Amino acid sequence: MNILAAAIAAGLAAVGAGIGNGLLFGRVAEGVSRQPELQGRLMGLMFICFGLVEALPIIAVVIGILAFFG
Repeated sequence: MNILAAAIAAGLAAVGAGIGNGLLFGRVAEGVSRQPELQGRLMGLMFICFGLVEALPIIAVVIGILAFFG
């Protein structure tokens, strides 16, 4: 059961991060196409949000590893 819990945690986190990143990059591309003069500001915000979105799968993998070995 520990292996299953670790796999489900990592898999769902990866799926969630993939969806989040897809929405994030799509909205940034849409924003840049609408207002090209805000490209620098939007890119900065995009990288901050990308880091926050990618933190979730890393935390989920750590929790999965803890569930596997704990």
